[in-house]
Amino acid sequence: MQREEKQLDMLLEAVLNRLNDIKHSIGTMIHRLENEYETINWPTFLDNFALISGHLTGLTKILSSEIGTPLRNLTVLPLLLTPERDEPLLQLTEGRIPVFSHDLVPDYLRTKPDPGAESRMATHEAKANNLLTETAMKQVAQYTKVISHVWDIVSKAKEEWDSEASRPGIQQTSSMADTQALVAAVGLGNGLAIVGPGGVPNSGIMIPPAIRQASPMSAVSPSGAGPLGKMPSGIKTNIKSANQVHPYR
Repeated sequence: MQREEKQLDMLLEAVLNRLNDIKHSIGTMIHRLENEYETINWPTFLDNFALISGHLTGLTKILSSEIGTPLRNLTVLPLLLTPERDEPLLQLTEGRIPVFSHDLVPDYLRTKPDPGAESRMATHEAKANNLLTETAMKQVAQYTKVISHVWDIVSKAKEEWDSEASRPGIQQTSSMADTQALVAAVGLGNGLAIVGPGGVPNSGIMIPPAIRQASPMSAVSPSGAGPLGKMPSGIKTNIKSANQVHPYR
């Protein structure tokens, strides 16, 4: 007898440990769904669900093991029923059961569903069993049509998202012609104003000497008289006459 009681205690301890693991996993998932619903992803949710499923599988293996007397052969009877608040019971159940009264015992110790729920379930099962084959096939066809329509909508939306993802996200904001004109203006001086007297261009832009020498249109002499190699004849004559005239005359 003591051996059976010891095995029963070991079995109950293993069941309680597994139930605590399941409770902790469920509480963690509920906490994440309530506080991390904006950042939680599908793989994380599946991992939490797989953890709960693993704990349930372990609990099933423990209950189906041959350690001691199977729990299904045991009967649980209340030793004391009272409508008054029971503090040890409240602490043992983590605040879920404050009293162990006559009204609550049938709900906590029942081994079958509620009679009302059981009767409604039986009604639905009978209705499903009496359903004609032709009516059932029509309902299945209608359900399949709805699922196919939803699938088409989802597939079309997926194709649109994929096509939008393949397109460049930023529209083109440059012009190749303008880029080439800018490069020609910086490198060759194309399109810039001709430098006037004093080396200042008419447009207010100073052209570097290297560009002035490379571009025939913008190349000028240091004196600002005109293009290189094309000195006006009037200036030459004035210079010659100035050399011939005596400074004190």
